[in-house]
Amino acid sequence: MSDVHLRTPVAADGRLGAAVEHPGLSDPRYLRRRGAIAARARSHRVGDPSPPVNYMEAEERTWRIVHQALWTAQREHACRAVLDARSQAPIPADHIPQHGEVGSHLRRLTGFDFTLAGGVVENKRFLGSMADGYFHAVQFVRHPAVPLFTPEPDVIHDVFGHGIHLASPAFADIYRLIGQAAMRVEDEDVLQMISDVYWFTLEYGILDEGGQPKAYGAALLSSYGEIRRLRHSRIRPLNIPAILATEYDICGYQPVLFSARCLDEVTDTLGRFLEQLDDDSAPRFGRTPATRAQHGG
Repeated sequence: MSDVHLRTPVAADGRLGAAVEHPGLSDPRYLRRRGAIAARARSHRVGDPSPPVNYMEAEERTWRIVHQALWTAQREHACRAVLDARSQAPIPADHIPQHGEVGSHLRRLTGFDFTLAGGVVENKRFLGSMADGYFHAVQFVRHPAVPLFTPEPDVIHDVFGHGIHLASPAFADIYRLIGQAAMRVEDEDVLQMISDVYWFTLEYGILDEGGQPKAYGAALLSSYGEIRRLRHSRIRPLNIPAILATEYDICGYQPVLFSARCLDEVTDTLGRFLEQLDDDSAPRFGRTPATRAQHGG
């Protein structure tokens, strides 16, 4: 693994460093603001309306900066299915959309809605809620000093990544497949297997279009630097055993990406894997105990 994949952008000029050096993880004033917004998710029940956030001008400015950069980068580096979905997605250029604004739009298109998260959500709840058409999303905004990268999901990631996905019936079907599998099982190791497959597909998946890698994963779609350097990653064919054997770091650039030939291949591959899972599946895949990270919204 090259050094660039062990580190993360920590400054606006793209300087790399340890994830803890990123101001979003080290600025006390920012962390207080982030914590105040995230605290509103405590005791939140899946499906309840998210309270509106009174975003500050600095946060709105961050949204506008990232919108301009990502809109262009996605046009060049995102796959056709994403660009088609983006044309229908609720992504205003001039303001941060509230969860209610995003959700009402998505419900008309695919039946999905945002439900409130404050950060990391345990696998059963996060993944299982997708079976009922709910995606856990946060409301806080990434640090303004490094607007084009965040080491944790923020509202920009959720809207520019998952909001685009969930405007598409084809992508929404994949989310439901994952959710239905998570609802069937209770074993933590099996849930972590589902989470790992989710990570390398819906967060970091790519498609081969005309011999070029094109992003469809939500994390790539919301990371200006990473979506522009797809060719620098080690690209492997989509393969479930290989995914389950691949380590990853949730805070930085990913050294390994898995590529399919089309979105139908992603759906079919995931479907075949997920339908065979039950609470006794982990040993059959050599997976125990669960050791990997859970997901934030």
